[in-house]
Amino acid sequence: MSLRDIIQPVFSLLPQVGSPSYRVPFKEKLKWTGVILILYFVLTQIALFGLSSTAVDQFASLRAVLAGNFGSIITLGIGPIVSASIILQLLVGGKIINLDLSKPEDKAFFQGTQKLLAIIFTLFEASVLVLTGALPATAGGFEWILILQITIGGILIIFLDEVVSKWGFGSGVGLFIAAGVAEQIVVGSLNPLTTPGGQGPAGAIPGFIYSLTTGQPGFYLLLPVLATIVVFLVVVYAESMRVEIPLSYGGVKGARGKYPLKFIYASNMPVILTSALLLNVQLFAAMFQKLGFPILGTITNGRAISGIAYILTPPNGPSTLFTQPLNVLIYAIVFIASCILFAVLWVELSGIGPKQVSKQLHGMGMQIPGHRSSRAHFEKILKRYIPAITVLGGAFVGFLAFGADLTSALGGGTGVLLTVGIVYKLYEEIAQEQLMDMHPMLRKFLGD
Repeated sequence: MSLRDIIQPVFSLLPQVGSPSYRVPFKEKLKWTGVILILYFVLTQIALFGLSSTAVDQFASLRAVLAGNFGSIITLGIGPIVSASIILQLLVGGKIINLDLSKPEDKAFFQGTQKLLAIIFTLFEASVLVLTGALPATAGGFEWILILQITIGGILIIFLDEVVSKWGFGSGVGLFIAAGVAEQIVVGSLNPLTTPGGQGPAGAIPGFIYSLTTGQPGFYLLLPVLATIVVFLVVVYAESMRVEIPLSYGGVKGARGKYPLKFIYASNMPVILTSALLLNVQLFAAMFQKLGFPILGTITNGRAISGIAYILTPPNGPSTLFTQPLNVLIYAIVFIASCILFAVLWVELSGIGPKQVSKQLHGMGMQIPGHRSSRAHFEKILKRYIPAITVLGGAFVGFLAFGADLTSALGGGTGVLLTVGIVYKLYEEIAQEQLMDMHPMLRKFLGD
């Protein structure tokens, strides 16, 4: 009996969000996206019952990528979903599980397995965080109540993501990251409430205005805002970089166009997957320490203080370049190398590799002017570009995320990087959907 035969019956036991039996119109997609976004913000405000006030956010540096709110029932955020995706990508990419994602049955198996793994990871991560003391309970016996609440919140996020993917725009993973980072930027820059120490408003801009009234201008207060703007502009510029391959349509004389290959070809997924991988290093370090085998390092008060977990902790501000240069260098190498690896895996598994793209373009009757119209020739030309920009784009986006984190930008440098990419892609999808709603003939031409 194969692995598929064992796992397949379990899928029928999992609750599922039904796929639409018709093309979802623009306004309906917009409605579902808005509803899910509101539900997400509601969940961030539901506090965990029984959580001790001494709890420390062990993953504060990765909070923007996790898209969860510490202390709420969605403390885990999208962590379990991304962890499940990492495991499956490595298994499929290493041919341990042989799947052809261009086939509907293999794709359905992949998605079902990912959901099952995400639920398992939700229970596992909730148990580790509570039982290792990262999320301490107010009293004995409350641990299992905490685990139950966190698990329920994690499963809700899994199904909210599924609703967005099938009925809305983009994906829930991207939507929740962008929403969380946008909230941090708005609150961090405009919050007029007084800081806990009573030293003026907590927001950077109100705080700077307050410092002017005291006669001691605090220009340093604006540095996070300026860093956010700089990261935003760099990412927007990087998103616009692309290689354009000229195309002609064999069936219509004179019909020409271009196939754009973005420089950041694998989008922002390598950064999300790498950040989740680092999160799991911290998680397993806490688990092994609890078992009495701190092989990945020691964690105290929610912070790694030694070992691999300490080295792979994201740098906190530009000062770490001078205080811990070796750690920062090792972290940068691991982070960028992981982004390259996940970029290559993502391109192959998401169907945008040279083989899949050449098959798609050749099937549409496209050809490159001055070259023979054959699928093999198409693939040969695309192989000159796609592997190279995948590696370069993965390295660039990894370096950009690492550098952005050093700027102390509002919402986290990586958070801003991801949000710009997510919003940019979301804008393109919304614009395309709106265009096809206005021109039904265009939808028929594109085969949608």
